[in-house]
Amino acid sequence: MILVTGATGFLGAELIHQLTSQGIKLRALKREHSIVPDLIKDNSLVDWAIADINDISALEDAFEGIEQVYHCAALVSFDPKDKAKLLRVNIEGTSNVVNLCADLGLRLLHVSSVAALGNAKKGALITEKDFWEYDAKAHSYAISKYEGEMEVWRGIAEGLDAVIVNPSVIIGAGAGFEGSGAIFKLVKDGMSYYTKGATGLVDVADVAKSMIALMNSKETAERYILSAENYHYKQFFGEIAAGYRIKAPNKEAKPWMLAIAWRAAKLASLFTRKPAALTSDAARSSLNESLYSNEKIKQTISIEFKQIKQSIEEICAQQY
Repeated sequence: MILVTGATGFLGAELIHQLTSQGIKLRALKREHSIVPDLIKDNSLVDWAIADINDISALEDAFEGIEQVYHCAALVSFDPKDKAKLLRVNIEGTSNVVNLCADLGLRLLHVSSVAALGNAKKGALITEKDFWEYDAKAHSYAISKYEGEMEVWRGIAEGLDAVIVNPSVIIGAGAGFEGSGAIFKLVKDGMSYYTKGATGLVDVADVAKSMIALMNSKETAERYILSAENYHYKQFFGEIAAGYRIKAPNKEAKPWMLAIAWRAAKLASLFTRKPAALTSDAARSSLNESLYSNEKIKQTISIEFKQIKQSIEEICAQQY
């Protein structure tokens, strides 16, 4: 039987939807108060198990009778206040999953992130051969995903049968206005600024499809970048605006402007008691130009990624 961690998340739900659409019965992990997305609600092929990846006892019970594990559970945050939680979930939680898979002889597919990869060499795309190097300015999320991936490599060195995927920014209507969906909301609400940075984008359906293909392959002890296209933020925001039929952001946000903006957001959060709308880590990340190669995954499973422009149009049409 298959086990999926992070089952109620954006990616986990899409993965489960695709697996059960093939008639596959599986077990899915959810925390006690997590809400099951409509996409997989009342799905008779899903056996729900209440467990937290940081709760070893509950995790051991959930792993009974399992042969394959998709580890999607992770915390995504660019808020410095979440550092301790990021390290606990993304590193310690992953270590628990790795140890159980190794002890029970299970095959593991771990969802890492391009945040765990190295920085681009000048004029070159980032590939699976690039390795992350510590930087005093590195945000806690990148550190947690890198260290979490290192737990998987540690397990592989000890004999674990595992494969790793490093998705870029995952988009899809299922995100709503959370995570990558927050970008769509900002543009929809009339944001007038864009940043000079660039990143990779990929449709959630393609990420899940790639994961299933890799799990069912003979590949092991390998990692794969999952990214459809590289987009500058100006183009990304412009295509989102076109999808909503509104004016595109047309002013470049300079570094000094972002520095003021995240400090103002932090000050505002003290009064509202809500998380800051923009953090220093998020502001810095928006200025980076990170371009990724997808040649390895295309050669391995012969996937043809959905065009990002099409994904954006579909998302905007569903939220219009």
